[in-house]
Amino acid sequence: MAESFTPPAPSVRPAALDDDAALAELDRSTWSTLHEVMPRPQPPYKPFFDDRHRPQDILVAEAVNPVGETVIAGYIRIVPPTPLACNAHVRQIQGLAVAAWARGRGLGRTLIRAACTAARGQGANRITLRVLGHNAPARALYESEGFTVEGVLPGEFFLGGRYVDDVLMGRPLGP
Repeated sequence: MAESFTPPAPSVRPAALDDDAALAELDRSTWSTLHEVMPRPQPPYKPFFDDRHRPQDILVAEAVNPVGETVIAGYIRIVPPTPLACNAHVRQIQGLAVAAWARGRGLGRTLIRAACTAARGQGANRITLRVLGHNAPARALYESEGFTVEGVLPGEFFLGGRYVDDVLMGRPLGP
């Protein structure tokens, strides 16, 4: 009987400037109106990192791909939602992507948990996000990690020929 191969658990680390090309490619390859409100990226492609998307705001997950290489398989972006001191206790997830080949291996959950840990380490006691109403897989994942719906903006976006709700979710960050 042949033994089945179980890939090692993914590792999560802070992003580095050298990750720009891999993250940009991951972003393009995972683009979908299921989770994206911006138009599909077109050449010439912009760099992944810019003034609003800094390496220190991104955690990357590395995993073994189908050809046995350890590569970036996902990322999550966590930032203060505003620059206001009265809102400094909150972090917001403003992007989560997992490569198609890596889905179903717990990378999204691993990244969410790492983001919560990082947010606590930055002094936050609350984390929020926005997710499109029709993105049932993402909503289920967030709910399983303790996020609850805190508000809905009905028909906020027009995507793929239909109006889509913008769902606001959040959760406290315990000790």
